[in-house]
Amino acid sequence: MRAFLSLGLDTGGSPHPGAPAGSPLAGLPITVKGERGARHPGVQALLRAGAVPIGTTSVPRGPRGYQTWGHTDRGLTRNPWRADLSPGGSSAGAAAAVAAGIVPLSCGSDGAGSVRIPAAWCHVIGFKPSTGRAPTPDPAGLAVPGVLVRDPALLQPWAAAVLPDWSPPTGLPEPPLAAAAWSATLGYAGPHLDPEVAEIAERAAQALCARAGLALSRPGVNLTDPENAWMTLRSNTSSAAKQRRAQRTRHDNNRRLTELFQSADLLMTPTTPGRAHGHDGPGEHLSVALTWGINLSGHPAVSVPAGLTADGCPVGLQIIARPCGDERLLQLLDDHVPQAPIATPRSRP
Repeated sequence: MRAFLSLGLDTGGSPHPGAPAGSPLAGLPITVKGERGARHPGVQALLRAGAVPIGTTSVPRGPRGYQTWGHTDRGLTRNPWRADLSPGGSSAGAAAAVAAGIVPLSCGSDGAGSVRIPAAWCHVIGFKPSTGRAPTPDPAGLAVPGVLVRDPALLQPWAAAVLPDWSPPTGLPEPPLAAAAWSATLGYAGPHLDPEVAEIAERAAQALCARAGLALSRPGVNLTDPENAWMTLRSNTSSAAKQRRAQRTRHDNNRRLTELFQSADLLMTPTTPGRAHGHDGPGEHLSVALTWGINLSGHPAVSVPAGLTADGCPVGLQIIARPCGDERLLQLLDDHVPQAPIATPRSRP
């Protein structure tokens, strides 16, 4: 499967000596994304909470790596559900390790969907917190630390360790989440939409809303395609004029999302418009169409397993909450999203 770059980080194989007594993360085996991930403040916070990293996970490498996600300098990272499919990325090995049941929690990072896409394609849960709630080395401010799990009950302990201003549930009554909005395309991803993927994700949205007592509406969501804006803001060589156009797109989309969230607590979409592709592509930007705009806007978002296509491709449901609505989003998952199954591998469709 090639989910790992290396095994056996030097942590002594035991909880951090400063781990608080009774920490829900004490002794929990985790993985770290890439060769430099162990130095990230979020990973260091998990160590202080008692988590035990067992290795570093694979990320794309080389000129084709980010087109097909599973290509590394050690060979292909394979999808545990179907070995002929890409696991998604760039947190490719992280998602594969969780899906295969090797670890219960993998650290990732998400700058355009790099936690949510592999979560969708490997049939696990992947969470991207609100922008600004955790330190990030990304100068553009688009990438944030994220996490991949099978059990949603691990998300709040992760957030309590990694997000400095996390507010745990108080037990006091809060206004319940009441409404969710569904959009298969966000107004621009229609040309890339696989009807079977959209149908599976919408059925999952309907089922989740029924369990949670949410009214599901289908308003006309018409955002501007964020591709050019994302690429411009990510670049350090773009002209001032391009930067201004990118910021206008960001501002206009944020305004439309603000209007949407006046009547809905959540926005639900397929995580990706299409199914997981093979190890030769098509790749490029198709898989990020519904995720990278949420990095531009900064909203918290999560991908949860929605189901499988007829030929065994995992599909994800993306759930987006209001800015800094991370606590309520994770409580919804804890209350109403079941644990993801361990992959039963298939080598061919």
